[in-house]
Parts: sequence; C-alpha cells; structure tokens
Amino acid sequence: MPRRTFASRALNSRGVDLDICFDCQGIWFDPFESAQLSPAAILQLFELVRRQEAPPRPLAVTCTCPTCHRALALTHDFELTNRITYFRCTQGHGRFTTFMQFLREKNFVRTLSPAEINRLRATVAQVKCSSCGAPVDLARDMECSYCHAPIAILDPDAVGKTVAELNAAENARPKTVDAAAVLNGLLAGAHGEPPDLVRSALALVMDAITR
Repeated sequence: MPRRTFASRALNSRGVDLDICFDCQGIWFDPFESAQLSPAAILQLFELVRRQEAPPRPLAVTCTCPTCHRALALTHDFELTNRITYFRCTQGHGRFTTFMQFLREKNFVRTLSPAEINRLRATVAQVKCSSCGAPVDLARDMECSYCHAPIAILDPDAVGKTVAELNAAENARPKTVDAAAVLNGLLAGAHGEPPDLVRSALALVMDAITR
C-alpha cells in the first residue's frame, strides 16, 4: 500500500503516515493514528474518498496484518451513534478500515432510521450500497445483502463542522473544495444507475459549503 503523510493534531509533529489501498479503498491505521489526524487531514481524506468512482475490489476472505502477518479479526464497534466495522490485528499492530467505514467513523455518514427508510421507499425502489457498490432492494432489505452495511446517508452538519474546523485551524492558508469538480465527478456515468445516497448527497453539501 502506498504511504501518504497527513497533518497531525499534535504540535511539532512530523505528521501521520497512513498506508492507503486505492484498489480495496481502505486505510491501514497504526494504533491511535486515526485520532491523531487534524481537521485538515480528515478533509483531505474525505476528498480522496469522494474521488473513488469505481467500486472497491472485494477484500480477501482472510485479511492479514502487514506487520505480523496474522489474520485480522472482523470487529464491530460504535462511534457515537454509528455502527462501524474494521479488521483489527489481535496483536495490537493496528486496523484496516474501508473508506466508507472511515466516513462513518468520522460522522460524515450516518445510518438511516427505519422511518427515513420508509420515506425513501415511497420514491426509490433501489439504491446502491456505498460500501461495496451492490444494489439494495429497499422493498426487501434495510441493509446490503452482500456486505451487510446499513443504508447510510451523508451528514451535512458533520461536513460543515469539519470544514469550519479546517478553516479555523488553518486560517493563514484557507482551503476550499472545487464544488463543480465534485458534482461533475459524481454525475459522470450515473444515468440509468441506482443512486448512491452518500455520494449524491456529497455533491449538494459541498456545493452549499463552498459558495
């Protein structure tokens, strides 16, 4: 996996080195690395995630730790009100988290409530799973039948909060997101395809916060 350095919350830090697999669309975090990311780094990762238009390559049946090469354990966890999953090294070397689970961890994405799913069913028959890209039949399922990820949507409040933190932390070098490029990337090849709730909402949110 190629390694990239991102800004750290810690003062006088050389940064946080993350190993990223763009084919599998996942990130390897050494212990505590996720918590060390600055708001600017989170937004930078957010931008990397939204650029991935193709579905991720299926993960191996057994994923292994890059340090000790032992099998990783599929772990179910909670981050605030979000259910998240990741693959954890039982020896404590770190964890592998998919891009979409990272967005859930940082509260950009949240699980739809049963009431929201019922409202969605009234207008849309099928959506695309944001984790694996498989179609989800809303008349039958409340989660993806392939990867079992719950139906989720982008949380605009969380996106706005992260952007505000970034601007406050780096007011000497303000950063903006090219909203037109985001929208063009999301709409390319989308005709006739079931909508991806996360990426579709992303276009609208990024347009609003960068005006």
